[in-house]
Amino acid sequence: YHALFFFNWASNPNPNPNNYSHNHTCYEAITDLLLRHSLFHPTVKLLEKSQKLSDFFVGKIIKAYGDRGNIKAAIFWFNKAKSFEKDKYFYSFNSILGVLVKANLIDLVETLFDNVVKEGVVQPDVSSYTILMRGLCKKGMVESARKVLDEMPCKPNLIAYNTLINGYCKNGDLESASLVFDKILTEADSLPDVVTYTTLIDGYCRKGEFVEAKRCLNMMMKAGCSPNVVTYNAIIYALCLKGEVDEAKKMITEMRLNGVKDNTATHLNILKGLAVAGRSLEALEYFKWMAGCNMTLDAKAYIVVVKEYCKLRKIDEAIFLLKGMCERGFSHNVSCFNSMFRALVELNALDRAVLLLKRMPQMGCMPNSVSYRTVICGLCGTEGRMREVGYLVDDMLRYGIPVDATMYGCMLEGYSKAGNEDMAIQVFNEMIGKSYIISSESFSVFVKMLCAEGMIEKAENFFEDICRTFPVVERDGYRKILDKHLQITQDSSKENSREENS
Repeated sequence: YHALFFFNWASNPNPNPNNYSHNHTCYEAITDLLLRHSLFHPTVKLLEKSQKLSDFFVGKIIKAYGDRGNIKAAIFWFNKAKSFEKDKYFYSFNSILGVLVKANLIDLVETLFDNVVKEGVVQPDVSSYTILMRGLCKKGMVESARKVLDEMPCKPNLIAYNTLINGYCKNGDLESASLVFDKILTEADSLPDVVTYTTLIDGYCRKGEFVEAKRCLNMMMKAGCSPNVVTYNAIIYALCLKGEVDEAKKMITEMRLNGVKDNTATHLNILKGLAVAGRSLEALEYFKWMAGCNMTLDAKAYIVVVKEYCKLRKIDEAIFLLKGMCERGFSHNVSCFNSMFRALVELNALDRAVLLLKRMPQMGCMPNSVSYRTVICGLCGTEGRMREVGYLVDDMLRYGIPVDATMYGCMLEGYSKAGNEDMAIQVFNEMIGKSYIISSESFSVFVKMLCAEGMIEKAENFFEDICRTFPVVERDGYRKILDKHLQITQDSSKENSREENS
């Protein structure tokens, strides 16, 4: 607002011996500043008062609304531009295309583009067609984007070619991407730039074709196009994803020798690579080194280290780091909690797991089905903990999380081992009702309990229920399990009879 106040004062200074007035660049600067702070009403009021509300500035308003996710307002202003500019809403047109592509409303982009072309009022330029291509590539329709490139009435520029190469690389079609690259060399007015080469290198790396990626890097440097940190990070990321951290570190040395400074993303890749390679202790030390270098560590770095602490069963350190994330304003990640639940269950620290699960909402992170499944299945596998399972299931259902097949299987085994036939039968019937396949292991534990309680007829009936509900299951396998437990029951009865007679 201070800038706006000064702008308004300077627009009509008194005295004004040099007849100063704001030019287009001044209005563009103040408009950008106001929109950057979402001050839409003052922006519109200023432009209307100065009679500067043109297609150019409406395009900026549309983009600003789109950046904030207000698609409805962006469309409103596009229609407004059409109403008062008639045949001069070119900037607004390109802006609304970009907004819709960013919002993944690709079908609407195609419809709008076709309508404008049919009307013939505004002639789309290479930027318009490139935005359309980007939308088609986001939708996975790369060949349609290729058709747009081939048939556009204006000459494609390097950005259009780069858009298509990126689409092919995202689809893993490096052969087609290379053909477009060759086309740039022969047909385009400009040579491939750092974006072109980096996109190809990233594509090769994601497919694990490191020889081709290195060849492309060498070709890039021979062509006089200097790789940047994004180029090197693409290779480093791919190497780390495979756990080849030492090779990735060599690449950091190479980039430094070539005058390219590594950044936080570079070292975050190394951190992830150490985790992938199972080098947890090194990962923890690397994290401490990064923090000591005053690098701006984001939530992703903390998540990696929390999970590594969990792998090492250092739960206290993991929780301490989670609190550190909260203090730095990072939102908690449910996958971090799930890693802790797995570690706590493996350590048989079930009381801590249950307590942490219940405290999650207070810590700003809602548990998901994996959270409940890990703890519930851990409780089901431990004697005397089935009462707590019931409470957790109630909590889970209250949060709108359904019981999945794995949880049902664990509960069936848990209640069966605990000798709680009523709850075991209830769980069995719910599984049948929801068409959840009952594993042979769960069925074995269930019928063992039934046979031990003398419920032979019920065991037979439940076997028939499975065969009726799941005709494709291996009937003979379930029959063998049932017969095995029936035989054990009969043998046990005979043994008991002999002992009584003797």
